[in-house]
Amino acid sequence: MESVQNLKKRLKSVANIKKITKAMELVAATKMRRSQEIALSSRPYALVALDLLANLTLIEKRRGLKMPELLEQRKIKKVLFVLVASDKGLAGAFNSSLFKKFEKYIAENKQHYEKEEKIFAAVGEKSFQYLSKKHWNIVKKFVNVGDYTAMGQVQPITDFIITGYLEKQWDRVVVFSTHFKSALKQEAMVRRVLPVDFDHVKETVGDIIPQTGKFAELMKKQNLVFTGSEKSEKEYVIEPTPELVLEQLAKHLLFMQIYHVILEANASEHSARRMAMKTASDNASDLGQTLNLQYNKVRQASITNQIIEISAGAEAQT
Repeated sequence: MESVQNLKKRLKSVANIKKITKAMELVAATKMRRSQEIALSSRPYALVALDLLANLTLIEKRRGLKMPELLEQRKIKKVLFVLVASDKGLAGAFNSSLFKKFEKYIAENKQHYEKEEKIFAAVGEKSFQYLSKKHWNIVKKFVNVGDYTAMGQVQPITDFIITGYLEKQWDRVVVFSTHFKSALKQEAMVRRVLPVDFDHVKETVGDIIPQTGKFAELMKKQNLVFTGSEKSEKEYVIEPTPELVLEQLAKHLLFMQIYHVILEANASEHSARRMAMKTASDNASDLGQTLNLQYNKVRQASITNQIIEISAGAEAQT
């Protein structure tokens, strides 16, 4: 049976751990609410931007207009994979579920990417560590994106992706990130951001729109149909010239897509960390109760033994 002294030490350690995890839970809850508010409020703008992006690709196909290079299809020789994870740990299965999604995607599309060179960009210290262990070709690392990501913090990531694409350092960009569905559910997602085409944008929008809740009817309210039919195709009056405006517009729309990805990942990270810390606090409470009960039993047994010894000694003297 464990000694009273050891049980006291364990009880003290568990109590200290509970204080830490409880404090981390409260901090994560505050960050979670703020990041959720930012991520959710960005969805209407992001969806309208994706709607415009999709319709621009339809215009290119059906009317044969000269479009920006970001919207043009070309032969795929190199693929850039961007993994968006966290800088810190203690976030439950937030990072591991993303890496499992990535491994599953690579395994399922192994034949598809056999003839294409794969290169990687890491957003977050954890994704960099993961890719380094796998000995993948990492061309860029981004860290400290921020708890409440500002648009200026995402600009270097977008500039890196766009510049590399225009310089033909890669011909396709696939982003792996975590999508925020609710405070209790976050889901790893795969999004192809470049080259832009209607089908992939439609798929992305389908993943972003929640099935229930505040934004469930957003597509109807914003009149986002994504049917790809000529009847649904929208007319745009572009001034001063379509070429000049569309070139800048394509970059901005891609920036908004990446920005929304980072916001959703941040909201998911804080939600996952809050749940992990809450679970840790609950486990610490349960363990503390178990140890306290065990401590009382050991202490009572020790007192009983002392009484028996005193009684035995008194009887021996009589």
